[in-house]
Amino acid sequence: MQDKILVLDFGSQYNFLICRRIRDQHVFAELKSYAGVTAEQIKAEGYKGIIFSGGPNSVYAEGAPKCDPEILKLGIPVLGLCYGHQLISFYNGGVVAPANSGSEFGRVDVKTDPESPLMKDIPADWHCFMSHTDAVMQLPEGFKKIASTAMTENAGIANDEKKIYGLQFHIEVAHTEYGNQILHNFVFNICGCKESWFIDDYCKQSIESIRAKVGDGKVLLALSGGVDSPVCAALLAEAIGNQLTCVFVDHGMMRKNEPQEVEDAFKNWDINFKHIKAEDRFLARLKGVTDPEAKRKAIGEEFIRVFEEVGKEIGSVDYLAQGTIYPDVVESGAGGNSVTIKSHHNVGGLPDYVDFKEIIEPLRMLFKDEVRALGKELGLPDYLVRRQPFPGPGLGIRVIGEVTKEKLDILRDADAIFREEVDKAELEQPANQYFAVLTNTYSVGVIGDFRTYAATIALRSVTTDDFMTADWTHLPYEVLAAAGSRIPNEVKGVARVVYDITSKPPATVEWE
Repeated sequence: MQDKILVLDFGSQYNFLICRRIRDQHVFAELKSYAGVTAEQIKAEGYKGIIFSGGPNSVYAEGAPKCDPEILKLGIPVLGLCYGHQLISFYNGGVVAPANSGSEFGRVDVKTDPESPLMKDIPADWHCFMSHTDAVMQLPEGFKKIASTAMTENAGIANDEKKIYGLQFHIEVAHTEYGNQILHNFVFNICGCKESWFIDDYCKQSIESIRAKVGDGKVLLALSGGVDSPVCAALLAEAIGNQLTCVFVDHGMMRKNEPQEVEDAFKNWDINFKHIKAEDRFLARLKGVTDPEAKRKAIGEEFIRVFEEVGKEIGSVDYLAQGTIYPDVVESGAGGNSVTIKSHHNVGGLPDYVDFKEIIEPLRMLFKDEVRALGKELGLPDYLVRRQPFPGPGLGIRVIGEVTKEKLDILRDADAIFREEVDKAELEQPANQYFAVLTNTYSVGVIGDFRTYAATIALRSVTTDDFMTADWTHLPYEVLAAAGSRIPNEVKGVARVVYDITSKPPATVEWE
């Protein structure tokens, strides 16, 4: 039987990241909303441990999210993070209030108790990541302090007898120095889990599940130039063979030379492959549209219209498949109670009426690194599995403002130059995603003896292992200088190049 940890979602943007960190240690973790989950259901599901996530609310406020208090009486180990830490204190009679000494945000020095089972193999002084305005002002009865900072006395609490713990800081983010070790201590030492989550098992189970669900039906899959949809295609092909039709829609917003590269990669597969050239209709649909959410939804809806038409051409189609993954879901606010950051065209950006029996998303439970591992397990070549992520709306969301063919052509050329310079640099620090953005800012330039007034290109490169958080890549000056020189000189319509040095959070990877 597979050991598993339940993460209760109280609204933090890091909820899925908690699951991902646990899965990295080969234990399955899943996220459920706090609302409607009872202690009886949790016990029946056989979870070995429970984590209460963070969230933006105050536990003492009217209408604050609160789970079934009986969960804390099940005898199953519980770990609360941030809001979850405060909720545990609140339920056990502790006092939670606005922090007297002020809020804490970012990297903070923390002192922890090395004798605590939760802090095993961790030094007494280190750095954690804080993001809070409330604090536990008085410990609940039966609990002791196991962590503190200069501004938060009760930054960590424990009831070892009941195996209930709370931490004010976020152990799931990379900025917390010993976060993974704390999770390891909780999952293995306190909950008693064993390693039982492996991608090869997921692959086999998914294939069996797809076959059982689809039966002799037909599946239509949108194939893009990214990583997720090719892996989804390989998984579906393994499960149902030529019952699968892959449709590559060239909406005119692909990277330079990409439509031909995608066709070359898939034309010899044992699947039904269709290349639909639809640039004109997508650009017509986007005419005059400037709002990022409106652009995404328009592109998503036009995708569905194309798929419906293709479905009618090939006969009865029962299912629409999508390469939706966990980060898509959480950023679209579909993962429980998290706030919507941006919609993805394949998560909630679709019209209410879809001319298919059902949508299936076999990668929905996976993070990007797990998708890549699944692709390798399915035998996909490295040049497909290791591709940079590319959003379904393509360059349409990297052109700020209205999308036109002229703007897309400018961006395509600038993007190709930047990616070429990064690729040939063979960087020591990995750059996991790097691209150009055509901003809607224009500035004065000089080309030869002539004054110009043209667009500004922004370059973006991030380093990450999960795409839930990301740091901007410290590219060598030589790479930036080469791109900054070549782009204005080789791409007509560009007068200036800037480099984006914002991490995620507070920014997202994409500009829109």
